[in-house]
Amino acid sequence: MATNKVIISCAITGSIHTPSMSPYLPVTAAEIADSALGAAEAGAAIVHLHARDPVDGHPVHTPENFTPFLQVIKQRSDVVVNITTGASPYMPVEYRVKPAETLQPEVASLNMGSMNFGLFPMLKRFKEFKHAWEPEMLEASHDLVFRNSFKDIRYALDTLNKTGTRYEFECYDTAHLHNLYYFWQEGLVEGPLFIQTCFGLLGGIGSHPDEVMHMKRTADRLFGDNYRWSVLAAGAAQMKVAAMAASMGGHVRVGLEDSLWLGKGELAQTNAAQVTRVRQIIEGLGLSVATPDEARDILSLKGGDKVAF
Repeated sequence: MATNKVIISCAITGSIHTPSMSPYLPVTAAEIADSALGAAEAGAAIVHLHARDPVDGHPVHTPENFTPFLQVIKQRSDVVVNITTGASPYMPVEYRVKPAETLQPEVASLNMGSMNFGLFPMLKRFKEFKHAWEPEMLEASHDLVFRNSFKDIRYALDTLNKTGTRYEFECYDTAHLHNLYYFWQEGLVEGPLFIQTCFGLLGGIGSHPDEVMHMKRTADRLFGDNYRWSVLAAGAAQMKVAAMAASMGGHVRVGLEDSLWLGKGELAQTNAAQVTRVRQIIEGLGLSVATPDEARDILSLKGGDKVAF
């Protein structure tokens, strides 16, 4: 499906970065709602959402954690809401799927394979932490396998397919594309598949242009015209990979979940700042940014009136 409309997704807070790393990381429900709305106003068609404890910012993941900011976002914007099922790699799949199962968003993320998940390099960059859980979580990732077995993925699909929710399939390496191909061949997922190829996280594929091209070529071979390609890249590679993908007809994801930075040595003060920066890149390429309704059309979503929040 050729289009000059580029979907910007914005991942608002995630579960990897911790409050001590940036004073601008949204933590409370009000901060998450305001940051998501700001990203939407700047041009994000989709907001990808995690929840955090409002006191110390650790990842939390019950439907009740999401409802306060989801209701505000829905009242004030027509942006597409994407609820994570990745949640935190320390959580079991049944717990990770529950908010999307209950709240039935238009999109839910779905990780397509198990992987080592190395967050510990951040301990070299950040030395002082406000909360004990922060260094403990990073240190524990020396021995962390983010479990997404075929059984886990099947559980998520069996649970969420009945709600009409579609997926942001997060693929951190080539094998994850082949895993998705298996579920597609089995008829458990339907096109157009929204494939988010993820670059630069330790344990997954790197962010070199050759690796971006390798993931794109593999997806093209496996899925042909049955998928819509998007990219996210961690840290300093965020805008470089986004620019590369946009120039090749892809969609992009930015946000403080994926990078805390706006430029070298400059913390992003809002998610909207990253959206604005990537929008400038997209429009500089002679392309235009998709509205939420255009994103719904491109991805064949059920519509914002069919969610359960």
